[in-house]
Amino acid sequence: MTELEASGHDAVPRPTPKRSKKIGRTISRWLKRALLVALAVGGIAAIAKSLMPKPVPVDVATVANGPLTVTVDEDGKARVKDRYVVSAPLSGRLARIELDPGDEVKQGAILARIAPLAPPLLDARTKSTAEARVAASTAAKRQTAAQTDRATAALEFAKTESVRTRKLVETGAMTGQQLDQAMLAERTATADAESARFAQRVADYELQMAVATLGHLDKRKDDGEQLDVPSPVDGRILNVLNRSEGAVQPGTALVEVGDPRALEIVIDVLTSDAVKIKPGALVTIDRWGGEPIEGRVRLVEPSAFTRLSALGVEEQRVNAVIDLAAPVEQWGTLGDGYRVEAHIRVWHDDAALKVPASAVFRHQDGWALYRVDGKIARLQPVTIGERTARDVQILQGMDAGMQVVLHPSDRVRDGVEIVAR
Repeated sequence: MTELEASGHDAVPRPTPKRSKKIGRTISRWLKRALLVALAVGGIAAIAKSLMPKPVPVDVATVANGPLTVTVDEDGKARVKDRYVVSAPLSGRLARIELDPGDEVKQGAILARIAPLAPPLLDARTKSTAEARVAASTAAKRQTAAQTDRATAALEFAKTESVRTRKLVETGAMTGQQLDQAMLAERTATADAESARFAQRVADYELQMAVATLGHLDKRKDDGEQLDVPSPVDGRILNVLNRSEGAVQPGTALVEVGDPRALEIVIDVLTSDAVKIKPGALVTIDRWGGEPIEGRVRLVEPSAFTRLSALGVEEQRVNAVIDLAAPVEQWGTLGDGYRVEAHIRVWHDDAALKVPASAVFRHQDGWALYRVDGKIARLQPVTIGERTARDVQILQGMDAGMQVVLHPSDRVRDGVEIVAR
């Protein structure tokens, strides 16, 4: 009996050194294989991930209801409403005019003096011309008087209508828009009445000068008597057209007179824009050197003209005349001929459904945008309405609260995954 049998225990074989080395080599081989497999799987996964399309980073905005205003923006200039060019009533020698632009003058103040030429020349034709001028001035005075009466009556009616409309609006019988129209009619009638009164004063002046000229010719004096040329209205000298001493003929322009406190704004606009501009439209006037001021469109002139653009393209344009609605204290430094920039409101909605203009683009025969659907961009055809440089009105295709892609690049397509920046 061996020693192991005598001990009464089962014998446990002990590994030999050769067998231990063999097991170690086997484990090492399997570990290397597992590591290689893991590296291979990781590499394949990395390659697959790199080949998968990445989300396109985009800027997004939310569709919302809000105010939207469409304006016609053009440059223009300020001008005196009623201006008068004082001219020489007869042939003679003009004394040097000492007045300067900006000088204040009263009605009847002497603007220029004309001495008859030596020897005085008077023939039947000259006298008949002077007599005809008196007759024409008399008729013009009667006509302007009738126009003044008509304008005054229209102003009284417009004031009455404005008061009546205001009371009806307070009771709810009429709308605020009707009140705006009544107030516009009153402002227009006021401006027409002022222009009519100015025209009447000018007609009176023309008649006085015609009578004075005829009387001066009838005297046939050669003693150097001068004919005084007075100012027809109160105002300021806008321009001295003929300052130097010298011979002048009848009708030679001498001085331009007007009231710089009675300004209007003249804006020439494209005829395609003019059809959208209505009398009474609100206007914001800025970039004249002071704070923005408000105005109202009085009229769009009925006749257009052709003008070359900066690119040499012929454009059909028409003047829009704007009355200043702000008190004179706000624009007292604005002068005749000053450049301004006007923004004429042609459409407005306080609760328009709108998106930024950079989100909308041409698609087939209409318009479209990219709607954000979770993390996916969806091509969405839309129907648009009014538009400005910044926003576009959406009539159909989107609802408030939806998000859209701004400035979509060529990487953004229908169904592409996106991520907001």
